[in-house]
Amino acid sequence: MTVPFSNVLVVAGILFALGVFCAVVRRNLIMIVLGIEIMLNAAALAFVGAALHLDNLDGQAFVLFILAVAATEVSVGLAIIVYAFRRTGSFDPSNFNLLR
Repeated sequence: MTVPFSNVLVVAGILFALGVFCAVVRRNLIMIVLGIEIMLNAAALAFVGAALHLDNLDGQAFVLFILAVAATEVSVGLAIIVYAFRRTGSFDPSNFNLLR
């Protein structure tokens, strides 16, 4: 059974909207990074769906690069979050100021 391309795009759009909502509304550094990860996964889902719809493997190859960027973003983001927590004692991004 094949899933229609429009359904894949709807699911990817909903997933992207949830990621934006998580990154914008939450006032926690970890939740902001998690929202960005959800948005990257939504883009990867759209690429895979388009690759299957167009019978072209370029979209699936591009997803590998998205996953590599996501892994790098998580490692650098968590390092920054640990530094911010050690400096301020909080995960609230408004407490973290580089000028202090």
